Amino acid sequence: MATTPAKPTRVHEVYDRIRGSLLGGELPPGSKLKLNDFAGQYAVSLSVVREAVTRLAGEGLVEASPQRGFAVAQLTISDLQDLTRTRVLIETLALAESIKHGDLAWEGSVIATHHTLAHTPMMTAQGHVDPAFTLAHRAFHHTLLAGCGVSRLEGIATGLRDCAELYQHWSQELAGDTGRDVAAEHRLIAELTVARDEAGATQALREHIERTTAALVRYAEGLDGTDERALA
Repeated sequence: MATTPAKPTRVHEVYDRIRGSLLGGELPPGSKLKLNDFAGQYAVSLSVVREAVTRLAGEGLVEASPQRGFAVAQLTISDLQDLTRTRVLIETLALAESIKHGDLAWEGSVIATHHTLAHTPMMTAQGHVDPAFTLAHRAFHHTLLAGCGVSRLEGIATGLRDCAELYQHWSQELAGDTGRDVAAEHRLIAELTVARDEAGATQALREHIERTTAALVRYAEGLDGTDERALA
């Protein structure tokens, strides 16, 4: 008998809830995901949970292996540094192209998305990154590069930022960089971009990206028993 496919709405709901737990730091880096526990917690079938977790694996948030099943992605210093270096190279290039070629409509979009971001609280009352902030943050950074006029370059940059989203959340949820003024960083990037200051804007973006990495590396160094390669 053919197996009835999991309902898309239920899969999406479970996907959102597990993803929220991942980004919120409730599921530590490298920890094993117990699919049966999720099925009981969310009152869904195991096939729904498996489909949701498989989607997360496709996004790099979860790792799958024949021996361990599914586990939260490892937070690895070497991978983080490699991703950071690649993002800096690609995103600063795309921003420079946007500043050179972006029109007035693009400039207005930068101002508008920054306005939304600046007026969206970063943290919830419970001390977690607000999902609304995540969306506003994503829109702002996407818009910065949208004026470059090179769709493949923009697509590569977007893919890299998607890969970094888990690290960005862990920077706030786990690393706790309390001395950081994220709002000021975004404001500086927006102001320099609109002013068409290519050197200043790309440097501000570079420092913004690298600050996240620095916080996570400090967090790694503070963990007992942490080696050079992994934070988990």
